[in-house]
Amino acid sequence: MPQKVTPYKDSNLGKKEQVTKMFDTISKNYDGLNRVISFGIDIKWRKKVVEILKKEQPNSILDIATGTGDLAIALTKTGAKKIVGLDISPGMLEVGKEKVTNKNLDSTIEMVVGDSENLVFENNTFDAVTVSFGVRNFETLETGMAEILRVLKPNGTLVVLETSVPTKTPYKQGYSFYTKNILPLIGKIFSKDDSAYGYLSESASVFPHGENFNNILREIGFIDVTNKPQTFGVASIYVAKKGNL
Repeated sequence: MPQKVTPYKDSNLGKKEQVTKMFDTISKNYDGLNRVISFGIDIKWRKKVVEILKKEQPNSILDIATGTGDLAIALTKTGAKKIVGLDISPGMLEVGKEKVTNKNLDSTIEMVVGDSENLVFENNTFDAVTVSFGVRNFETLETGMAEILRVLKPNGTLVVLETSVPTKTPYKQGYSFYTKNILPLIGKIFSKDDSAYGYLSESASVFPHGENFNNILREIGFIDVTNKPQTFGVASIYVAKKGNL
């Protein structure tokens, strides 16, 4: 069971409620801060997710923890006819809905408020499910992954883009210094929420990345599980399949 880290140490709210509050608070600044914090490399990572799914030719995609919709919008390049962007934060979704409308994608992308650990969709609904920088925010990781497996169609594909921790010198030391000192400082300067970016770096540091996450996916029931480290290991793309039941 992954270590549980929450945004607000002195709050009586559960992790799910705290995460919702945090993202609602930072929603207006989130996109700009993301570009600064990742030096824009997150755009490149999302393009790789799209390229992976292009080969699968999905008709329907569920993008969990869609946030402000960057990945959902990029996923239109897969040729999918229907993309559902789901997030627990209404504030993030409002920003995302505006972006979708501005790009005239309302007929393809539907943005909905929802709980990733209690999905309202029926079994075997989607050809593909994606999660971009969201699984570490699940209150119970295994529950969320089991729900994803449930709503995937047989032979469906899961692609997860998530932060990870470099293991090789000097990237490991550089990453540690950046996430503990620089990232929270940037968040404090530009965000209304002092706790948010401290939480995001801390939650990344304890997330069971690499083979540990692969094993969790296998235990849930996914097959053909692989992970692809990105940019010296500061992020990873995980790909897994649902069996042909």
